[in-house]
Amino acid sequence: MTQGAGQGPVVRTATLRDFRVPPYAQVPVQSQPLSHEYVLTHPEDLPRPDAAVRPEDPSRPEDEVPHAMSAAPAHPGNVLPDDEPPEGYTPTERDLPIINRGDTLQVTVAPAEAPDSAQDGLGPLFVVGDVHGYLDELVAALAEQGLIDPEGHWSAGNTRLWFLGDFTDRGPDGIGVIDLVMRLSAEAAAAGGYCKALMGNHELLLIGAKRFGDKPVNSGAGTATFQAAWLLNGGQKSDMDRLQDVHLQWMARLDAVVEEDGHLLMHSDTTAYLEYGTTLEDVNDNVHEILNRNDADECWDLFRKFTKRFAFRDEDGPQAVRKLLATYGGERVVHGHSPIPYLLGEVGTEDAGDGEEASRPVVEGPHVYADGLAIAMDGGVTMAGKMLVARLPLPG
Repeated sequence: MTQGAGQGPVVRTATLRDFRVPPYAQVPVQSQPLSHEYVLTHPEDLPRPDAAVRPEDPSRPEDEVPHAMSAAPAHPGNVLPDDEPPEGYTPTERDLPIINRGDTLQVTVAPAEAPDSAQDGLGPLFVVGDVHGYLDELVAALAEQGLIDPEGHWSAGNTRLWFLGDFTDRGPDGIGVIDLVMRLSAEAAAAGGYCKALMGNHELLLIGAKRFGDKPVNSGAGTATFQAAWLLNGGQKSDMDRLQDVHLQWMARLDAVVEEDGHLLMHSDTTAYLEYGTTLEDVNDNVHEILNRNDADECWDLFRKFTKRFAFRDEDGPQAVRKLLATYGGERVVHGHSPIPYLLGEVGTEDAGDGEEASRPVVEGPHVYADGLAIAMDGGVTMAGKMLVARLPLPG
């Protein structure tokens, strides 16, 4: 059966029931100028002055032109290549009760100035919170920080950019988001920087929905399926229809947790990572091995654990953060997953209707809490919050 069949239009879905769980755009980089002898013998390789920016076959019928090539101008995230990623490419170095806390700090992060060089040739470090298919909002937020140009191409030189996971579901164009991140990864690498991503629980959910569909799994509370959980958590039929093997391969290779400049980056605000190893390498290797074994029950258990949240929010939160830092290193945890409006007790669900202007959350920047040891980066874009892109370390 077709995955997601019978689903209606895009809607905002509630997260109180949350189970929380790409093509490669090649960037031609000519590392050396063509020699005079080569030009004389291979004139056909010279670029034509009237050549289009994107090569297309003029003989190809219009109805066979891929989605990404049929739109003019193309959205920066809609790139659907024909080829697999080049050999050696990797996306990473190796992804409710409400309590209104009065001792938390809301930090406003102004757009950063042009990236400057740092020690060891590394540029400034930026992180992006949950995107959930909101491609237009992501493009606007990246452009505001000077990370991409008006055409949606990397413009940040040797800057380092990390996405904290959850690219799809709830919003209208999750595959477009993945395509954009993959393309920026290539463009950033060519410019001396990098754009990388972590695995979120929605990546696990989408992988499971595609691989296992309606196959029953042992959920610990009866029978469940990845397909049902994906639909319940905002899975979009348009994403499933456009999902390709290269997207699945890219998502399955994402790391779960990394450390950068004293910041322990992870998707979920949970200590469940500790169940998968005592080093960063162990955690990431074990997650990859589970996905490679392709066992539905084992993948469901991984998804379920990465769906846990709020481990850092209450009075035991600082202790939980310190345990993670003591195990994996770093001075602060930076995470997505739990929307800041939830952490602040401003809203109860992600289903903020258009007529509920007064109840819509106000998110100005990352949320620092747990004795200053944790930084939340999910601005609640799915509930009309904000797409957060922030430079680390935070000011102040």
